[in-house]
Amino acid sequence: MKLSVLTSVLFAFLFLNPFAQSKDFPLTASPSVPAAKGKVDIDKDQNGNRKVKLEVQHLAKPNTLTPAQTGYVVWIQARGKDAENKGQLRVNGNLDGKLETTTPYEEFDIFVTGEENPSATAPAGPEVLRGTVQP
Repeated sequence: MKLSVLTSVLFAFLFLNPFAQSKDFPLTASPSVPAAKGKVDIDKDQNGNRKVKLEVQHLAKPNTLTPAQTGYVVWIQARGKDAENKGQLRVNGNLDGKLETTTPYEEFDIFVTGEENPSATAPAGPEVLRGTVQP
């Protein structure tokens, strides 16, 4: 009987606990896209990295920015480090978009910029969304 209870508690801790660590962080929109909303969901993977799931709504098409851009890029920047291009954020016809990536950092800024080149190695275009992730 006691072994069964202990096994149940151990199972719950090992298999359900990682899901309890998921945390949401809001993204703040710049004045150039006032209707935009966004959030970042952070979770740990089995290797100790952070799984990053970014979701946006009401984000205007990049060609409507001033100056017009060809795409959006998601950047992660840890304190004291250069910003890292984590990929292109595509916005659908409903002005929604999602991007999933990983990072080894526990604490970092995450932001979205409009860029002429989605493969840019440093942010150069207008910033449209920004948030800070902290443990």
